[in-house]
Amino acid sequence: MAGFLPVCRADMEARGWEQCDFVYIIGDAYVDHPTFGHAIISRVLESRGYKVGIIPQPDWKNPDSIKILGEPRLAFLVMGGNMDPMVNHYTVAKKRRSYDAFSPGGKMGMRPDYATVVYCNLIRRSFKHTPILIGGIEASLRRLAHYDYWSDKLKRSILLDSQADLLMYGMGERSIVEIADALDSGLSVSDITFIRGTVYKTKSLADVYDYRLLPSYGEMTADKKVYAESFYTQYCNTDPYSGKTLVEPYDERTFVVQNPPQEPLSQQEMDDTYDLPYERAYHPMYEKDGGIDAIKEIKFSLQSCRGCFGGCSFCALTFHQGRIIQTRSHESILKEAKLLTEDPEFKGYIHDVGGPTANFRQPACEKQLTKGACPTKQCLFPSPCKNMIADHSDYVALLRKLRALPGVKKVFIRSGIRFDYLLSDKDDTFFRELVQYHVSGQLKVAPEHISDPVLKRMGKPRNAVYERFLEKYKQLNRQLGKDQYVVPYLMSSHPGSTLKEAIELAEYLHKNHLNPEQVSDFYPTPSTISTVMYYTGLDPRTMEPVYVATNPHEKAMQRALIQYRNPRNYDLVFEALTTAGREDLIGYEPQCLIRPRKQPGKPSGKMQPQGKKPMGKQKKYRR
Repeated sequence: MAGFLPVCRADMEARGWEQCDFVYIIGDAYVDHPTFGHAIISRVLESRGYKVGIIPQPDWKNPDSIKILGEPRLAFLVMGGNMDPMVNHYTVAKKRRSYDAFSPGGKMGMRPDYATVVYCNLIRRSFKHTPILIGGIEASLRRLAHYDYWSDKLKRSILLDSQADLLMYGMGERSIVEIADALDSGLSVSDITFIRGTVYKTKSLADVYDYRLLPSYGEMTADKKVYAESFYTQYCNTDPYSGKTLVEPYDERTFVVQNPPQEPLSQQEMDDTYDLPYERAYHPMYEKDGGIDAIKEIKFSLQSCRGCFGGCSFCALTFHQGRIIQTRSHESILKEAKLLTEDPEFKGYIHDVGGPTANFRQPACEKQLTKGACPTKQCLFPSPCKNMIADHSDYVALLRKLRALPGVKKVFIRSGIRFDYLLSDKDDTFFRELVQYHVSGQLKVAPEHISDPVLKRMGKPRNAVYERFLEKYKQLNRQLGKDQYVVPYLMSSHPGSTLKEAIELAEYLHKNHLNPEQVSDFYPTPSTISTVMYYTGLDPRTMEPVYVATNPHEKAMQRALIQYRNPRNYDLVFEALTTAGREDLIGYEPQCLIRPRKQPGKPSGKMQPQGKKPMGKQKKYRR
């Protein structure tokens, strides 16, 4: 028990503490593992000599629940959880989920909706003047005005609604230490306005320099186009080297100021972060409730990098981790891998070695290390930049070392592979070794769609690139004597997708004998280009109008088309095809998706989807 940070007064007394420097309130259960943001921040502070206590999932209906560790000497820290609480709680159809992997025994309802706001207001009821610092994915992606899908309106900065004093966005190891040191030196939290990677509120701009003034909140709520323009300004200022200070006005005496992002961690700083003394387990107090399921998938996985220059429109990584890749050294990763092999539950399989994109182990180009990522250009979209360096040699060397460790039977790669980057590497050594050593029968990749107009809005490569990847994958499998398949991730109802494009995708699946068991509906989460398209009907990069499926019934039809083989989807698929004028796909011909409706009083074949099902391989293509 001594290894975990205090969660009650008895734990504090056992350590001889009378008061914590920081009390950390979190929406997840307490898991001391470096894939959990609260674990990293608390261990980083501990390594600098600060006393941190943790209150996981307090009862937000009981003000006393946030008092159990007393008032902290320096500040309260608040984080809603590893996942945005609203995504955690609701499906894209806004139906309440019944399971929460981040809570004891998977129990749902252990945190409130909009958890950061609720926790902070709970603190303010009892501690009027104690500084409150907020961070994590929920705060980071809501740091300025943002569209909130669940209430269907443009919301203010979470800094205002939460009554917090300071917001840390992105990965906060460096900013939390700078803030802690400033508070420890006696500086008032209201004077901490100079730290990168933070957002603060002010009544005057007299002391704010070299900033870009965004439209006011009132202007954005009055005109969606103005919001789209403001968002793209934010998007172009997410780089630590070129990003400017941004100011968002609310009224004549209320301004929210976003400082430029923190600079990326050096490899040594990354190593130091992951080498801290984590327990790599959930707190023992959860054993009686069945433990915390969220640790199962990551317990025997290794984080090798951060950041992503992939630039997918529906992903918030640009806003949170940034586009510059940060990596751990081989030595640090191997050290952690050896710890995994010593775990009694380790069976010889490392489940993953990766990050947001597994095969990104270096910045996209040399310029990014000094001048940052290009503000208005992408590294891979619409085609790979001529300055991009596609090189997997470091990743290959790392994987070879991991495979050679005593006790390791297999090293899998399960976090996403960016296949267009893979094809850009003229040396196919990694591709060959990926197929030979790192696939568990099925390789999951994310083409997301096959229609080029939709892929353009997604920021994904053209379908022809995916087809090239598939052909190369099949070729390597043949050469190596492997019988392995690709499982494509697919998304329905993304902005730009009409019934026409959804039917094109269904025809592709039919032609290639694919039968996805699971489909992702586009989910409009805060601070993504795709969410702005969903809300405004405009692509913020070009201000071009974009078709958006917002009607739940149309979205259901687009989803059903991807799973047209499922008899339960027959009516929706039939309606979609007739609405789009594609009755040619209803019939008995080989190209047809479904058969005609049975006529009363007339014999007919079974009312089932058309198309021959491949024997033996059908399950291989399931998502």
